[in-house]
Amino acid sequence: MTTTEQTDTQAILAVLDELHTAIGAGDAERALATCAPDAVVFNLAPPLVAGAGSHAGDLAALEGWIASFDAPPRMAHREPTVHADGDVAFVHTLTSMSGTTALEGTGTVDFTLWFRSTYGLRRVEGRWLIVHQHESVPFHMDGSFLAATGLTP
Repeated sequence: MTTTEQTDTQAILAVLDELHTAIGAGDAERALATCAPDAVVFNLAPPLVAGAGSHAGDLAALEGWIASFDAPPRMAHREPTVHADGDVAFVHTLTSMSGTTALEGTGTVDFTLWFRSTYGLRRVEGRWLIVHQHESVPFHMDGSFLAATGLTP
């Protein structure tokens, strides 16, 4: 790996670290600062596609999601793989999200969920920004189509 590739990889992983740290701090504005204004997001929460809307709308949605937990969720990635070429990069990783949330009729629930994440980044004016985010949870292929939320790496 060249010095430039190593530097780009470090900078790209720092963007993901910042995204997760900001969410863990409950700071939606800071989390959105890791994304380009036209970022497209396919995350775990409905709707099917998020982002690429208004900044105010994206901010309100992220603030609402963070507020749905008793405390901001903690997120981390595991063994991310970075592919960078020029001003474009992709990262794939397994991501964990842990937190406590209230479920209607059952009280609070502590959980850790592992899921798959892919990020597309673009270098804009010397700074790496997320332009595409895709998260997915596998589902059981037994006809139930239930999310396989109990998987761990």
